[in-house]
Amino acid sequence: MINIILVEDHPLVIAGINFILANEQNITCMASCATATDLYSLLKNNQPDVILMDINLPDANGIELCAEVKKRYPAIHILALSTNNQPGIIKKMMNSGASGYLLKDAPKQEIIEAIENAVKGKNVFSRSAALAMRKPDHPDFPPLTRREREILELIADGFTTQEIAGSLFVDVTTIDSHRKNMIAKYNVKNTTALVKLAVVHRLI
Repeated sequence: MINIILVEDHPLVIAGINFILANEQNITCMASCATATDLYSLLKNNQPDVILMDINLPDANGIELCAEVKKRYPAIHILALSTNNQPGIIKKMMNSGASGYLLKDAPKQEIIEAIENAVKGKNVFSRSAALAMRKPDHPDFPPLTRREREILELIADGFTTQEIAGSLFVDVTTIDSHRKNMIAKYNVKNTTALVKLAVVHRLI
């Protein structure tokens, strides 16, 4: 039996992974958590075979978290689970000790096979992640979308999440999602670092 822990802060993704694994006889999700802090608490008494880890968590950078978990628990295999398809991010995650990188658009069978192959000591990538790796890794920062720029400019001006949501007529969770995606997109630790990077490199 392959035991996994899912580290993910989006309920829909958690539900989707649990659904995918529900009928798998040789894979079971022993626990899930939304933060690095909770993961460390779990690992004190529960070491899984595989950790499926979102690289953008509320309290940690997934790349640094991966390296630290591998340092403390080298027998655990870590698979990144992300929407970020930047070749540089994928390489950094692998260099931090990950056994593979899955984009969240990966179909059921790819996820199952990735888990099975990870415990065999293989490096694994979802098909979309493998395709992303073939793209040139430009040193230039990826551009902001129109909506991302709107949100980041308001954040830089000191508006709260609630105020931004109200001014753009969207839900608070939408703003939070955009903010987290931008933090992952530019591989920074928090919103303050994101704003600083955007200003220095004239993204806003």
